[in-house]
Amino acid sequence: MLPKALIRWTLLESHPGNIACLITRLAKISGAGQVKGTPLSCMTDCRNRGMRTRLGCLSHKSDSCSDFTAILPDKPTRALKRLSTEEATRWGDSFDVLLTHKYGVAAFRAFLKTEFSEENLEFWLACEEFKKIRSTTKLATKAHRIFEEFIDVQAPREVNIDFQTREETRRNLEEPSPSCFDQAQGKIHSLMEKDSYPRFLRSKIYTDLLSQTQRRLS
Repeated sequence: MLPKALIRWTLLESHPGNIACLITRLAKISGAGQVKGTPLSCMTDCRNRGMRTRLGCLSHKSDSCSDFTAILPDKPTRALKRLSTEEATRWGDSFDVLLTHKYGVAAFRAFLKTEFSEENLEFWLACEEFKKIRSTTKLATKAHRIFEEFIDVQAPREVNIDFQTREETRRNLEEPSPSCFDQAQGKIHSLMEKDSYPRFLRSKIYTDLLSQTQRRLS
């Protein structure tokens, strides 16, 4: 396990100009961070490969990483052209305001990736998409997939919840309903709001993004 200080070091902070690229890229990801039509198992493999790439970058004292920048889109300013300073500033009003804005979610996801804790946001988003399912059959299938992906012990994207919440969620799967993840989702929301969100507002990812939107107006 890497030390916390090393985990929080980020290539993005060394290259503010790359932030808009990553936000544009991440904003295209739906729901639980899953590209539409792509199985969760496939996405997990991709994320694991991405983790190895980031760890490879961190193992070299360098200002750039070609493997990392290769995944960025071709038009780095596209996101900023659609993002105003006023919108970006409102993300600091509250965590829930941030979560209602697609670029806010994308920027927050980019920050969480630098701390290797993006599974919390992915789980929260997966729960939001889960609540929209109307088919009973699809609801049950998706519920088990989310549980196996994020809740179960040693799940590939396991989130940090207590034993009691995990077991209650497991029991909820016996009769899946749109609310069966509410308790777990609420705990992860509180965790991000109290822990990751304040750090995001102080991060270079956010402050540099604000600076870039302001420079467009000058």
